[in-house]
Amino acid sequence: MSATDSKNIHNLPPPWLREKVEITLPQAPSNSKPHADFQTIIAQNPLLMKEQPSVFLAGSIEMGKAVEWQSNMTDHLKPAPVTVLNPRCGNWDPNTVSDISDPTFRGQVEWELEAMNKATVIAMYLDENTVSPISLLELGLFATSGKLIVCCPRAFWRKGNVQVMAKAYGFPLLDTYEEFLPMVKERLGIKG
Repeated sequence: MSATDSKNIHNLPPPWLREKVEITLPQAPSNSKPHADFQTIIAQNPLLMKEQPSVFLAGSIEMGKAVEWQSNMTDHLKPAPVTVLNPRCGNWDPNTVSDISDPTFRGQVEWELEAMNKATVIAMYLDENTVSPISLLELGLFATSGKLIVCCPRAFWRKGNVQVMAKAYGFPLLDTYEEFLPMVKERLGIKG
């Protein structure tokens, strides 16, 4: 990519001012069976984790805008003895109030914080169709943890901020999901 191309990508309008980009993720092999010790824990369920590597799926969730990358990542990890901590719950009430006094909201945020603290790896995908302010907050919170792996496409509206953070704090930063997936597997000790 030339310097001009890079400059043009970073001068894109924010996601709310441009058309949604269709994102296609690599499919997991259809014949892969879940490992006997594979475990997935969905948001607000008790964090009763097995003694094995674990990954928290941080990043873009904005309903109707973000690709459902969490289910894709889970499908790719099923053949391994790992625990997946998934904050995306399928029954989120859009009327939930973003305030500590709302028990549903508070429970979700507290679950996510506890899960990120317990996870071996925090895999964060920043979808270029989203703003993802909470994900950026979590990135800052865990930048120095040694757990963080970030996938941030070139067209993400705050890519430059993420690049500066990665350089300053040394967490891996990848441009594509195709690079991100094998690095997450490697960090979890999954071969192949």
